[in-house]
Amino acid sequence: MEEDDEYRRQARVVLVVVVVLASLAVASLLVAFSYYCYIRSKVSKRSNNNTRVDHEDEGDSGKLEVTTDKGLQVFAFKQLHSATGGFSKSNVVGHGGFGLVYRGVLNNGRKVAIKLMDQAGKQGEDEFKMEVELLGRLRSPYLLALLGYCSDNNRKLLVYDYMANGGLQEHLYPVNGSGLVAFKLDWETRLKIALEAAKGLEYLHEHCSPPVIHRDFKSSNILLDRNFHAKVSDFGLAKIGSEKAGGHVSTRVLGTQGYVSPEYALTGHLTTKSDVYSYGVVLLELLTGRVPVDMKRPPGEGVLVSWALPRLTDREKIVEIMDPALEGQYSMKEVIQVAAIAAMCVQPEADYRPLMADVVQSLVPLVKYNRSSASKIGSSPSFHAPKSPALQDPGKASE
Repeated sequence: MEEDDEYRRQARVVLVVVVVLASLAVASLLVAFSYYCYIRSKVSKRSNNNTRVDHEDEGDSGKLEVTTDKGLQVFAFKQLHSATGGFSKSNVVGHGGFGLVYRGVLNNGRKVAIKLMDQAGKQGEDEFKMEVELLGRLRSPYLLALLGYCSDNNRKLLVYDYMANGGLQEHLYPVNGSGLVAFKLDWETRLKIALEAAKGLEYLHEHCSPPVIHRDFKSSNILLDRNFHAKVSDFGLAKIGSEKAGGHVSTRVLGTQGYVSPEYALTGHLTTKSDVYSYGVVLLELLTGRVPVDMKRPPGEGVLVSWALPRLTDREKIVEIMDPALEGQYSMKEVIQVAAIAAMCVQPEADYRPLMADVVQSLVPLVKYNRSSASKIGSSPSFHAPKSPALQDPGKASE
């Protein structure tokens, strides 16, 4: 009897152990299955975020959803159609190489600028893809932010932050009936714009690897917010530059007359120094208030660079070329320094042009002065690039 009782006790113990182990195994399986479901759910959500918006009820554009792709919002055409009042002519705020630009308001109340591509064919497609690819990964307070895009069959649209004061060109050369209230840009504001635009190019050239060459830098592509802070825009013609120091990429000559550097126009060899030349032309616009090419002017004055360059290092001649709209309200020491920077940037030989980092370094103290009541700064610009033998030392020009 005692042996039977012992046997039963052992059997019960074994049974308990088996039940406990089986319970643990089932619990482990349940935990594993739950974890699998959780991971699968997360992956599914992430996948959905990288896909385009599904078709919603076309009769209710207010409920259209927006997904994201590479950090950019992907908009439905119906949404942007509604935001611009059906692409009303009254909401047109500009026309660039890409197409018409409309003012719009999203459902959340955010003001935006919407470009509607009007270029058919491969070039229009390429420009659209370049803007999306580049601005989807570039982040700088000195570049116009691309919020998102719409690619609906043949309809291509880009959605940007809205810049209340339009382009720099519109304020330098006001056009009646443009719909924009042009402001007379004082010297301090022009210096600030020059610096912030330079920082935009510096970011593209020095902080991107490989560097990005804008290829169409001009005053109409410098946009101004409500406080006249500048941002570089329009990257449809941008190219990825060479990773080799001093290297170039060969490409079709595209850009805007008067801003294209001589070596690029002649050879198709594109470098970051091509952008530096274009920047120098914009500096000349800020100084003189003249467009880059105006063949209605007297002989010898039609091309801004060739007319201004010989006068940029002579104190008396600099005064003659200054924009009359400034009414002489500027510091001559600052003007001489900015003129010297412009002269270096538009040198015919690319090697003589400075890096944009050097331009920024030279402009920073001037803009700091204009934001404070400190004494005037008369130091000369310092560039790492070699100087042209034909160019006077900036320090001598200020004597």
